[in-house]
Amino acid sequence: MVQFAKGHGTRNDFVLLTDPDDREPLDVEQVRHLTDRRGGIGGDGVLRAVRGGHVPGWDGDPDAWFMDYRNADGSIAEMCGNGVRVFARYLVEEGLVPAGTTRIPIGTRAGLRVADLLPDGRVRVWMGRPEASGEPVRVTLGERSWPAAAVDVGNPHAVVLLDSAAQVAELDLTRAPAWEPASMFPAGVNVEFIAPAGEGRVTMRVHERGVGETESCGTGTVAAATAAATAAGRNEGTWTVTVPGGEVEVELAGGEAWLTGPAAIVARGVLEWPGGPGRPDGGAT
Repeated sequence: MVQFAKGHGTRNDFVLLTDPDDREPLDVEQVRHLTDRRGGIGGDGVLRAVRGGHVPGWDGDPDAWFMDYRNADGSIAEMCGNGVRVFARYLVEEGLVPAGTTRIPIGTRAGLRVADLLPDGRVRVWMGRPEASGEPVRVTLGERSWPAAAVDVGNPHAVVLLDSAAQVAELDLTRAPAWEPASMFPAGVNVEFIAPAGEGRVTMRVHERGVGETESCGTGTVAAATAAATAAGRNEGTWTVTVPGGEVEVELAGGEAWLTGPAAIVARGVLEWPGGPGRPDGGAT
Protein backbone atom coordinates (compact mmCIF):
# COMPACT_ATOMS: atom_id res chain seq x y z
CA MET A 1 0.00 0.00 0.00
CA VAL A 2 1.16 3.50 -0.84
CA GLN A 3 0.12 6.77 0.76
CA PHE A 4 -1.03 9.37 -1.77
CA ALA A 5 -2.40 12.89 -1.81
CA LYS A 6 -4.46 14.80 -4.35
CA GLY A 7 -3.82 18.48 -5.01
CA HIS A 8 -4.43 21.21 -7.53
CA GLY A 9 -3.29 24.67 -8.60
CA THR A 10 -6.04 26.60 -10.41
CA ARG A 11 -7.73 23.21 -10.99
CA ASN A 12 -4.70 21.71 -12.73
CA ASP A 13 -4.76 18.57 -10.58
CA PHE A 14 -2.20 15.97 -9.57
CA VAL A 15 -1.70 12.75 -7.67
CA LEU A 16 1.25 13.12 -5.27
CA LEU A 17 3.45 10.33 -3.92
CA THR A 18 6.52 10.28 -1.66
CA ASP A 19 9.38 7.97 -2.65
CA PRO A 20 12.58 9.49 -1.20
CA ASP A 21 14.92 6.68 -2.28
CA ASP A 22 13.30 6.01 -5.67
CA ARG A 23 12.38 2.50 -4.60
CA GLU A 24 9.02 2.43 -6.39
CA PRO A 25 9.40 4.05 -9.83
CA LEU A 26 6.16 4.12 -11.81
CA ASP A 27 5.76 2.62 -15.25
CA VAL A 28 3.54 4.09 -17.96
CA GLU A 29 0.52 1.91 -17.16
CA GLN A 30 0.68 2.75 -13.46
CA VAL A 31 0.70 6.48 -14.21
CA ARG A 32 -2.22 6.10 -16.60
CA HIS A 33 -4.13 4.15 -13.98
CA LEU A 34 -3.48 6.74 -11.27
CA THR A 35 -4.66 9.61 -13.48
CA ASP A 36 -7.72 7.78 -14.84
CA ARG A 37 -10.77 9.72 -13.62
CA ARG A 38 -13.01 6.65 -13.78
CA GLY A 39 -10.85 3.69 -12.75
CA GLY A 40 -8.13 5.43 -10.74
CA ILE A 41 -7.71 8.54 -8.61
CA GLY A 42 -7.81 11.06 -11.44
CA GLY A 43 -5.50 13.91 -12.37
CA ASP A 44 -3.65 15.77 -15.10
CA GLY A 45 -0.40 14.21 -13.92
CA VAL A 46 1.58 12.53 -11.15
CA LEU A 47 4.13 14.28 -8.91
CA ARG A 48 6.56 11.99 -7.10
CA ALA A 49 8.83 13.38 -4.36
CA VAL A 50 12.31 11.86 -4.71
CA ARG A 51 15.60 12.97 -3.15
CA GLY A 52 17.85 14.48 -5.83
CA GLY A 53 20.67 12.06 -5.11
CA HIS A 54 18.52 9.20 -6.39
CA VAL A 55 17.63 10.88 -9.71
CA PRO A 56 19.85 9.91 -12.67
CA GLY A 57 21.37 12.98 -14.28
CA TRP A 58 20.60 15.37 -11.41
CA ASP A 59 23.80 17.26 -10.58
CA GLY A 60 22.35 19.57 -7.94
CA ASP A 61 22.02 19.14 -4.18
CA PRO A 62 21.53 15.41 -3.54
CA ASP A 63 19.37 16.19 -0.50
CA ALA A 64 17.02 18.54 -2.37
CA TRP A 65 13.56 17.29 -3.18
CA PHE A 66 13.15 16.50 -6.86
CA MET A 67 9.73 16.71 -8.53
CA ASP A 68 9.46 13.65 -10.77
CA TYR A 69 6.61 14.78 -13.01
CA ARG A 70 4.67 12.51 -15.33
CA ASN A 71 1.91 13.50 -17.75
CA ALA A 72 -1.42 11.69 -17.61
CA ASP A 73 -0.43 9.49 -20.56
CA GLY A 74 2.63 8.28 -18.66
CA SER A 75 5.15 10.35 -20.58
CA ILE A 76 7.96 12.15 -18.77
CA ALA A 77 7.78 15.95 -18.66
CA GLU A 78 10.51 18.46 -17.93
CA MET A 79 8.55 20.93 -15.88
CA CYS A 80 5.12 21.93 -14.57
CA GLY A 81 4.57 25.38 -13.06
CA ASN A 82 1.31 24.59 -11.29
CA GLY A 83 2.83 21.29 -10.23
CA VAL A 84 5.76 23.02 -8.50
CA ARG A 85 3.37 25.13 -6.44
CA VAL A 86 1.34 22.10 -5.41
CA PHE A 87 4.52 20.11 -4.78
CA ALA A 88 5.81 22.83 -2.44
CA ARG A 89 2.52 22.84 -0.53
CA TYR A 90 2.70 19.04 -0.29
CA LEU A 91 6.26 19.08 1.09
CA VAL A 92 5.18 21.48 3.85
CA GLU A 93 1.96 19.70 4.78
CA GLU A 94 3.60 16.27 4.80
CA GLY A 95 6.42 17.48 7.06
CA LEU A 96 9.05 16.75 4.42
CA VAL A 97 10.73 20.11 5.08
CA PRO A 98 11.46 21.64 8.50
CA ALA A 99 8.56 23.34 10.27
CA GLY A 100 8.32 27.02 9.43
CA THR A 101 10.01 26.66 6.04
CA THR A 102 8.82 29.32 3.59
CA ARG A 103 11.39 28.96 0.78
CA ILE A 104 11.97 25.58 -0.87
CA PRO A 105 14.46 24.73 -3.64
CA ILE A 106 12.92 22.08 -5.89
CA GLY A 107 14.71 20.03 -8.52
CA THR A 108 13.03 19.49 -11.89
CA ARG A 109 14.16 18.13 -15.25
CA ALA A 110 14.27 21.76 -16.41
CA GLY A 111 16.66 22.65 -13.58
CA LEU A 112 16.31 24.09 -10.10
CA ARG A 113 13.19 26.06 -9.21
CA VAL A 114 12.58 27.99 -5.98
CA ALA A 115 9.14 28.16 -4.34
CA ASP A 116 8.16 30.78 -1.75
CA LEU A 117 5.08 30.18 0.41
CA LEU A 118 3.37 33.54 0.84
CA PRO A 119 1.37 34.71 3.90
CA ASP A 120 -1.83 34.89 1.82
CA GLY A 121 -1.65 31.15 1.07
CA ARG A 122 -0.41 31.47 -2.48
CA VAL A 123 2.91 30.10 -3.72
CA ARG A 124 5.40 32.12 -5.78
CA VAL A 125 7.84 30.19 -7.97
CA TRP A 126 10.98 31.39 -9.71
CA MET A 127 10.53 29.97 -13.20
CA GLY A 128 13.93 30.70 -14.70
CA ARG A 129 14.42 32.52 -17.99
CA PRO A 130 11.68 31.97 -20.60
CA GLU A 131 13.10 32.06 -24.12
CA ALA A 132 11.08 33.24 -27.13
CA SER A 133 12.82 31.73 -30.14
CA GLY A 134 11.48 34.09 -32.79
CA GLU A 135 11.38 31.20 -35.26
CA PRO A 136 8.24 31.07 -37.41
CA VAL A 137 5.70 28.41 -36.44
CA ARG A 138 2.04 27.88 -37.36
CA VAL A 139 -0.62 26.13 -35.32
CA THR A 140 -3.58 24.42 -36.98
CA LEU A 141 -6.82 23.43 -35.28
CA GLY A 142 -9.36 21.82 -37.58
CA GLU A 143 -9.68 24.03 -40.65
CA ARG A 144 -8.11 27.09 -39.04
CA SER A 145 -4.47 28.10 -38.84
CA TRP A 146 -2.59 30.90 -37.06
CA PRO A 147 0.98 32.10 -36.58
CA ALA A 148 2.32 31.29 -33.12
CA ALA A 149 5.17 32.32 -30.86
CA ALA A 150 7.54 29.55 -29.79
CA VAL A 151 8.48 29.97 -26.12
CA ASP A 152 10.64 27.67 -23.98
CA VAL A 153 9.89 27.68 -20.24
CA GLY A 154 11.94 24.59 -19.53
CA ASN A 155 9.38 22.81 -21.69
CA PRO A 156 8.10 23.80 -25.16
CA HIS A 157 5.13 26.05 -25.90
CA ALA A 158 3.47 27.51 -28.98
CA VAL A 159 1.36 30.56 -28.15
CA VAL A 160 -1.38 31.79 -30.49
CA LEU A 161 -2.49 35.39 -29.92
CA LEU A 162 -6.15 35.95 -30.87
CA ASP A 163 -8.14 39.17 -30.92
CA SER A 164 -10.75 38.49 -28.25
CA ALA A 165 -11.71 36.27 -25.35
CA ALA A 166 -14.76 35.18 -27.36
CA GLN A 167 -12.49 33.71 -30.01
CA VAL A 168 -10.59 31.81 -27.34
CA ALA A 169 -13.81 30.53 -25.78
CA GLU A 170 -15.24 29.15 -29.02
CA LEU A 171 -12.29 26.88 -29.84
CA ASP A 172 -12.82 23.12 -29.83
CA LEU A 173 -9.84 21.84 -27.86
CA THR A 174 -11.13 18.29 -27.67
CA ARG A 175 -8.96 17.94 -30.77
CA ALA A 176 -5.18 18.14 -30.59
CA PRO A 177 -3.70 21.11 -32.47
CA ALA A 178 -1.07 20.45 -35.12
CA TRP A 179 1.95 22.61 -35.88
CA GLU A 180 4.46 23.21 -38.59
CA PRO A 181 7.24 22.75 -39.15
CA ALA A 182 6.69 19.44 -37.37
CA SER A 183 10.42 19.18 -36.77
CA MET A 184 10.33 22.20 -34.48
CA PHE A 185 8.76 20.24 -31.62
CA PRO A 186 9.77 16.59 -32.16
CA ALA A 187 8.65 15.57 -28.65
CA GLY A 188 5.36 17.49 -28.85
CA VAL A 189 4.36 20.92 -27.63
CA ASN A 190 1.92 22.64 -25.30
CA VAL A 191 -0.33 24.99 -27.27
CA GLU A 192 -1.81 28.10 -25.67
CA PHE A 193 -4.53 30.29 -27.19
CA ILE A 194 -4.59 33.74 -25.60
CA ALA A 195 -6.34 37.09 -26.03
CA PRO A 196 -5.95 40.52 -24.40
CA ALA A 197 -8.32 41.15 -21.48
CA GLY A 198 -7.31 44.65 -20.41
CA GLU A 199 -4.07 46.35 -19.47
CA GLY A 200 -1.59 43.73 -18.31
CA ARG A 201 -4.17 40.95 -18.54
CA VAL A 202 -4.76 38.03 -20.89
CA THR A 203 -7.21 35.15 -21.01
CA MET A 204 -5.92 31.71 -21.95
CA ARG A 205 -6.87 28.15 -22.80
CA VAL A 206 -4.33 25.38 -23.28
CA HIS A 207 -3.98 21.98 -24.89
CA GLU A 208 -1.20 20.19 -23.01
CA ARG A 209 0.87 17.52 -24.68
CA GLY A 210 0.26 14.12 -23.15
CA VAL A 211 -2.93 15.31 -21.44
CA GLY A 212 -5.32 17.33 -23.63
CA GLU A 213 -7.11 20.49 -22.58
CA THR A 214 -6.58 21.31 -18.91
CA GLU A 215 -8.06 24.06 -16.78
CA SER A 216 -4.65 25.61 -16.28
CA CYS A 217 -0.97 25.21 -17.18
CA GLY A 218 1.59 27.07 -15.09
CA THR A 219 4.43 27.05 -17.59
CA GLY A 220 1.81 27.90 -20.22
CA THR A 221 0.82 31.05 -18.34
CA VAL A 222 4.48 32.11 -18.26
CA ALA A 223 4.74 31.43 -22.00
CA ALA A 224 1.51 33.38 -22.53
CA ALA A 225 2.77 36.38 -20.55
CA THR A 226 6.08 36.28 -22.41
CA ALA A 227 4.35 36.23 -25.80
CA ALA A 228 1.88 38.96 -24.77
CA ALA A 229 4.67 41.15 -23.42
CA THR A 230 6.67 40.74 -26.62
CA ALA A 231 3.62 41.63 -28.72
CA ALA A 232 2.98 44.70 -26.54
CA GLY A 233 6.60 45.81 -26.69
CA ARG A 234 7.04 45.60 -22.92
CA ASN A 235 9.46 42.96 -21.71
CA GLU A 236 9.00 43.66 -18.01
CA GLY A 237 6.03 43.98 -15.69
CA THR A 238 3.31 41.85 -14.13
CA TRP A 239 0.66 40.04 -16.14
CA THR A 240 -2.54 38.52 -14.81
CA VAL A 241 -3.46 35.40 -16.75
CA THR A 242 -7.03 34.13 -16.50
CA VAL A 243 -7.53 30.43 -17.18
CA PRO A 244 -10.67 28.28 -16.81
CA GLY A 245 -9.42 27.23 -13.36
CA GLY A 246 -8.78 30.72 -11.98
CA GLU A 247 -6.08 33.39 -12.13
CA VAL A 248 -2.32 33.55 -11.70
CA GLU A 249 0.21 36.36 -11.83
CA VAL A 250 3.37 36.27 -13.92
CA GLU A 251 6.16 38.75 -13.20
CA LEU A 252 8.75 39.41 -15.90
CA ALA A 253 11.94 41.24 -14.94
CA GLY A 254 15.53 41.09 -16.14
CA GLY A 255 14.75 38.22 -18.47
CA GLU A 256 13.48 36.07 -15.59
CA ALA A 257 9.95 35.04 -14.63
CA TRP A 258 8.04 34.37 -11.42
CA LEU A 259 4.68 32.61 -11.22
CA THR A 260 2.30 33.24 -8.30
CA GLY A 261 -0.95 31.41 -7.68
CA PRO A 262 -2.94 29.16 -5.38
CA ALA A 263 -2.00 25.61 -4.42
CA ALA A 264 -4.05 23.22 -2.32
CA ILE A 265 -3.93 19.64 -1.09
CA VAL A 266 -7.54 18.45 -1.11
CA ALA A 267 -7.42 14.74 -0.23
CA ARG A 268 -5.25 11.95 1.13
CA GLY A 269 -5.62 8.22 0.99
CA VAL A 270 -4.03 4.82 0.55
CA LEU A 271 -3.31 3.30 -2.83
CA GLU A 272 -3.46 -0.49 -3.14
CA TRP A 273 -1.77 -2.54 -5.88
CA PRO A 274 -3.36 -6.01 -5.59
CA GLY A 275 -0.72 -8.61 -6.39
CA GLY A 276 2.05 -6.00 -6.20
CA PRO A 277 3.11 -2.97 -8.26
CA GLY A 278 2.26 -3.00 -11.93
CA ARG A 279 -1.29 -4.32 -11.63
CA PRO A 280 -3.71 -1.97 -13.46
CA ASP A 281 -6.65 -3.11 -11.30
CA GLY A 282 -5.36 -1.46 -8.14
CA GLY A 283 -7.69 0.59 -5.99
CA ALA A 284 -7.64 3.61 -3.71
CA THR A 285 -9.27 4.18 -0.36
